[in-house]
Amino acid sequence: MHGPNPAIKHPIPMHKRVGFLKSLVDAENIEIGDFTYYDDPDGPDLFQQKCVLHHYPFIGDKLIIGKFCAIAEGARFIMNGANHAMSGFSTYPFNIFGHGWEDGFDIATWQQEVRGDTVLGNDVWIGMEAVILPGVHIGHGAIVAAKSVVSRHVPPYAIVAGNPSVVVKKRFDDKTIERLLTIAWWDWPVDKIGRNLKAIRGSDISLLEAAA
Repeated sequence: MHGPNPAIKHPIPMHKRVGFLKSLVDAENIEIGDFTYYDDPDGPDLFQQKCVLHHYPFIGDKLIIGKFCAIAEGARFIMNGANHAMSGFSTYPFNIFGHGWEDGFDIATWQQEVRGDTVLGNDVWIGMEAVILPGVHIGHGAIVAAKSVVSRHVPPYAIVAGNPSVVVKKRFDDKTIERLLTIAWWDWPVDKIGRNLKAIRGSDISLLEAAA
């Protein structure tokens, strides 16, 4: 019950559209946990190019994705490189085109729009064609519905949907969520996870706590 090797790029031999991202992404500004996968009929190998947009190392922001996340086809992570300065009358990025237009540009007007790292917790499910905007934090166990645009932080075990996304419901009551966050099964050794899949996949919090 040790489970698949998280270092395998394509863990389902007859289903090449699914890939464990930790082995497919090597960017210095992206961190991805074990067993997190991307599902795309064109193959998961181009996740970084297709799904992580405007992500430039000189900006310094990171995309951090936890373990056991499921990311559906067409999800997009818009990073801070997409932001424009908004403190003046025009948001047009004159400076990037040079030829004198860069003169007098105050970089601080752009830096104040940087929202920081984009962070997904563990066991997060991102639906098809969802868009995650810069600096958003998505809590453990959350679900982002298909085609949602996520512009603000998502609490643990919340389900969000819409544009802009809003919390539709919590997956569990507050006390159960607190207990789940304390258990943090995703941090268990993989062999322990394998031995306790019944409790992890089930809905009996006492059974899961007993396995912890």
